[in-house]
Amino acid sequence: MTCGQPDWPHRDASDRLWLQMFLVGLTGGIASGKSTVSSVLRELGCAIVDADVVARTVVEPGTPTYGRIVQHFGPDVLREGGEIDRQKLGQVIFSSEEKRRLLNSITHPEIHKAMLKQILLYFLRGYRYVVLDVPLLFETRRLTRFLNHTVVVYCDPATQLSRLMHRDGLTPEQAKQRVGAQMPLNEKRGLASHVIENSGTREDTHRQVLRLHATLEDSAEHLPVRLLAIAAALGLAGVLLYAVKLLVS
Repeated sequence: MTCGQPDWPHRDASDRLWLQMFLVGLTGGIASGKSTVSSVLRELGCAIVDADVVARTVVEPGTPTYGRIVQHFGPDVLREGGEIDRQKLGQVIFSSEEKRRLLNSITHPEIHKAMLKQILLYFLRGYRYVVLDVPLLFETRRLTRFLNHTVVVYCDPATQLSRLMHRDGLTPEQAKQRVGAQMPLNEKRGLASHVIENSGTREDTHRQVLRLHATLEDSAEHLPVRLLAIAAALGLAGVLLYAVKLLVS
């Protein structure tokens, strides 16, 4: 069976998989290879909620988050068409911890709300577990208490810098600044329940992801109360109402 897909015909109605869903946090560092691991999990059929994709959605022109970003950071962070230029905004916040915290305070609550909507939809569809792909999982810590497993994609510092310079065309100084703005990977790996070592070959990483997948598939952990706790913590009564409407529609 592929990752998290319902297996209802083989279970009693009182023991369906939607009563057994749990959350898995996936994180790493810039250029550590998290996207590679996420892609393998998608190929396995896993339900993925990608915080980066959600982050792009919540800052689209016309959204309240977009308006607050322009208000605080000015029109210089916009493209000609009016969309937020993530690279320009990144240059602004990576040079200032205060500005980085300001941006996070604007975007993170809306990102978490949108992510919860996706989690609830997967929950209602009967997935066994959902992977939350969150770059700043341990930096913000807002979601970690709701996770049954946390996975860090790690690579050694030299490999990380080399990949980042090659990928984004950065100088060594620029790459070090970007890496230095994040929590060190060594610290993240100490907080995780699982580590994917991505300093070697793609084949080796793939094998590690398959082993992780097997471990998660064998889990029998539960989440209904946790989902309600998330909703309560984030004040998302409207999302729960939306989920109920989906059930009865």
